[in-house]
Amino acid sequence: MKSLWNDQEASAFSSDLAQCVYASRLLGQEKTLVLHGGGNTSVKSRERNIFGEEEDILYVKGSGWDLAKIEAAGFAPVRLAHLLRLTTLDSLTDKQWANELNRSVTDLAAPPVSVEAMLHALLPEKYVFHTHSDALLTLTNTPQGAERIQELYGKTVILVPYTRPGFPLAKCAAQLFRTAMQEKTIGVVLMRHGLFTFGETAKIAYERMLALVSQAENYLEEHGAWQITISPLPLSAALSAKPLRQEIATFRQAISKVAGFPVILATHNDAEASSFVRHADVATLSQQGPVTPDHVIRTKRVPLLGKDVESYRIAYETYFKEHSKRTELSLTMLDPAPRVILDAELGLLTVGRNAQEANIVHDMYRHTMAIILRATALEKYQAQPITDVFDVEYWELEQAKLHLKQNLPMFAGEIALVTGAASGIGKACVESFLARGAAVVGLDINPAIEKLFDRPDFLGIRCNLTSESEIYQALDKTAKTFGGIDMLVLNAGIFPSAKRIDSLSLDEWRKIMNINLDSNLIVMREVYPFLKAAPKRGRVSIIGSKNVPAPGPGAAAYSASKAALNQLARVAALEWGKDGIRLNILHPNAVFDTGLWTEELLQARAAHYGLTVEAYKTNNVMQIEVTSRDVAELAAEMCGPLFAKTTAAQVPIDGGNERVI
Repeated sequence: MKSLWNDQEASAFSSDLAQCVYASRLLGQEKTLVLHGGGNTSVKSRERNIFGEEEDILYVKGSGWDLAKIEAAGFAPVRLAHLLRLTTLDSLTDKQWANELNRSVTDLAAPPVSVEAMLHALLPEKYVFHTHSDALLTLTNTPQGAERIQELYGKTVILVPYTRPGFPLAKCAAQLFRTAMQEKTIGVVLMRHGLFTFGETAKIAYERMLALVSQAENYLEEHGAWQITISPLPLSAALSAKPLRQEIATFRQAISKVAGFPVILATHNDAEASSFVRHADVATLSQQGPVTPDHVIRTKRVPLLGKDVESYRIAYETYFKEHSKRTELSLTMLDPAPRVILDAELGLLTVGRNAQEANIVHDMYRHTMAIILRATALEKYQAQPITDVFDVEYWELEQAKLHLKQNLPMFAGEIALVTGAASGIGKACVESFLARGAAVVGLDINPAIEKLFDRPDFLGIRCNLTSESEIYQALDKTAKTFGGIDMLVLNAGIFPSAKRIDSLSLDEWRKIMNINLDSNLIVMREVYPFLKAAPKRGRVSIIGSKNVPAPGPGAAAYSASKAALNQLARVAALEWGKDGIRLNILHPNAVFDTGLWTEELLQARAAHYGLTVEAYKTNNVMQIEVTSRDVAELAAEMCGPLFAKTTAAQVPIDGGNERVI
């Protein structure tokens, strides 16, 4: 493992905490060291309190921060003496432990304190770094793991047997450090958890981490257990050629039913994932338990074409009924849905309440696959006993986190598809659905759609909506990325220059109909199976036009296309109602903050009516301006619970138009 430390770069990070930030970011760049930005780092400092007294402060990385992107604000300052004094106690309940951690914080604006803060406090030197190195976890997850660690490192590391995180681990470590710490000790290995290194400078602690991890990687390399090659079982040509988007959506519906809420289902069938799920021994390899009980990922291997999720739920609940000694734990608190599904046909599937959670699960399982395969090649993969996994998952502090997650956004776990999403009303719709917790797919012919938002819950796809093949490809990508479609916003369309009927060519007419009507028919037809499989029933918001109830001269093709779309939506409401799918239509007018309206055009149109630009924008009964965001917010709300019993409604959003009224 190569050091990324650059003395010139590091010199720009002048304070002790800044040096910790710099080293943390370097560690965060090494994907074999951290699980989705995980691990933690710390630095000890001496500061004056409000009374002018000097006290020792431990700045420890707060929960929720990504090491690769961490800032100084991501560290929680805690009183070192208070933490150390806690280890002198014989016992602490989980609640007391959490309370005392919080009491030790000197800044209420700081992020939550890591439960591993005590270990950072106990280790003697200024900088302490902790990672979940793949190489170390490979060694510790073998039957002879402890012996291998001692053989490899000797007295340079202290080996701590697996102990549940929190006060029990802190107490165990405190006793070991008092008796085993030597001058040449540079690290601590926690069995089935990770590696700590420390030093008086950030550079020393960082390079010790890399040195110890490199030793483990070299050991695996020497034993033929680092570079793993798999010969997967073949997949039949009939299955590999099969379009699977509808099957993915139906599978997501089943998983959501088991979970009790909508989920994101991300599909990964690259070479690495496909090789693992079609490994000859995957049924054994994948069911042996997590790499560390702190990172529990419920994994289900489903047989080819036999995705029996319900049997998984029953087996899972039966297991915990038999093993739970906590009689107050209600099964209603359990989320029985698997987080990873291994399917020979579909690949590696990861499940989350939102796109970010599904991504985290994916990252974690990528590490898990590598560790399992390397440990198997070295000796045998052996996880911690399932009772320890249960103790961590239903640990009081973990249950507190679970309760915090109950207050979810309106569209958590759901997916919205928005057409014409690169600008104007479409872009505003993307923002409105994202703000309500949905994952959003935006389609647009403008390639800017692909980089519209850089976040895990948005997928921008360049798509010509008049091309059936491009729509199929976009829906395939949507299904693989998020698992389905729950809500559809039909927004894409064009407003041509004014032309009277007596000068309107058939080609111009057909072009408008093709974009404003035919493309919407294709999208509706192809999205219907997704909407039918939506866990909370499908919803459609259609961006119509004032021209439907009140057409204007010179807009024959546009008005006719929008009126036809309006009728198409009404028929769909009749046909799809039995499936619980609802469709509602918005009729906006005079929305000027879109790409269609330049300042020059606004001035010209205002002058045509003898108005100022401001008066032209508010030329309606209520004398108010209607914006893209106004339309988008209504489109999103129409997919929410307030409109749960409404379908085929036509709602104007125009400030009041005399011709419509």
